[in-house]
Amino acid sequence: MRQFTAIASNAFMELVRQPIYLLLLATSACFCVFLSAVPYFGFGEDTKLVKDSTLAITLLAGLFTSVLCASASVAQEIRTGTALTVLSKPVGRMTFLLAKYAGLAMALVLITYADMVATLMASRMAFDAYGNADVQSFSIYMGAAVLAFGVGGFTNFFLRRSFVSDTVFSFAVLTTLALWIVVQFTRLDRAFDGPAAVDWRLVPAGVLILFALLVLAGLALVCSTRLDTIPTLAVCTGFFLFGLMTDYLFKASADSGVWWANVAYAVVPNWQQFWLADALEDKKSIPWSYVVKAAAYLVSYLAAALAAALISFEDRELN
Repeated sequence: MRQFTAIASNAFMELVRQPIYLLLLATSACFCVFLSAVPYFGFGEDTKLVKDSTLAITLLAGLFTSVLCASASVAQEIRTGTALTVLSKPVGRMTFLLAKYAGLAMALVLITYADMVATLMASRMAFDAYGNADVQSFSIYMGAAVLAFGVGGFTNFFLRRSFVSDTVFSFAVLTTLALWIVVQFTRLDRAFDGPAAVDWRLVPAGVLILFALLVLAGLALVCSTRLDTIPTLAVCTGFFLFGLMTDYLFKASADSGVWWANVAYAVVPNWQQFWLADALEDKKSIPWSYVVKAAAYLVSYLAAALAAALISFEDRELN
């Protein structure tokens, strides 16, 4: 257990020290907030457009993060020989691979958390054609983001700490503080809906997106045991695109008992199980009971994906 914890924590810290990780986290979160500060003239659907767009950005940022981090955590270490060095110690291949996935999962949790904080902020700032941009909240959030980079620069220059990792953690903490300040100490009146408020119904939607990213990370880990970054990205993109169409492509044939459709319907992940942004229309909400059912789907699919990764990695030549 000590070996697993050490490898997982090291994998997590290695990932958050990657400049691309900071770039994806900061740009996706800031862009989510920016989307709520521009007019859309969406015929009364402005706030819905903002919420759907921010959830989509969270999913897209997680897609790139899972692929790039999986490649950096496994494929790159195999190529550079680091994996062989670790496995020359009393560490089994299963422990190594599962610990790498645990570190990758923690990195995905962190970036999804930062994006969801931005999504909640955007849900409060969103306005329709009769309102105005919430410049005060926008300034508070962007000020917190800039301050996070300042903290990273300060600790790097004076304390010789990693700029990227300190900026990542500071960004998550300071933007959370910015959201709390906006909710507690500012007020925004909308034209017809009264005072603006955070749409907390987005929280279960964000949890479901995290589930989808964890499944995608498992697929990326399988690919990374044999492929490099670009092929892994291509394969995962294919799984993502086909997963959006599984109900259309395979469900009818699977219900009719066609064996190949049943196999394809089971192998290709159904992302519609995790994307429920449309369920938030008309003041509806996503029940937490459904989140629990989606978690069972996550565990089942992830177990199969990690088993495939272990089989692929077991006879992988590391020299």
